[in-house]
Amino acid sequence: MQVTTNNYPNNIIDILLQPGRNFINNVDINNAEFARKLCQFIPAQCPFARDIKFFGRTVLKIPPMCKLNPFYYEIISLRFRALTFLADVCLEDITPYC
Repeated sequence: MQVTTNNYPNNIIDILLQPGRNFINNVDINNAEFARKLCQFIPAQCPFARDIKFFGRTVLKIPPMCKLNPFYYEIISLRFRALTFLADVCLEDITPYC
């Protein structure tokens, strides 16, 4: 495992994904309707973890799909920023989105 002390990409995959990450991180949330749509669209928990069983025995274990998404942390951060906007700026109750 490589440890870096800066925020610069350190391998080719990170370099290729950096524009997408920057795009997601730079999405400006300044509209309540847009923030609500983001909170509805982005799930609060990671879906799809499944165990495939055959005659009561687990034959295949499918990991949560969020672990395979290279933009997972940026998307969760976007959802959090939308929730924060609704709670702090719009003074809405955000419990329906949790």
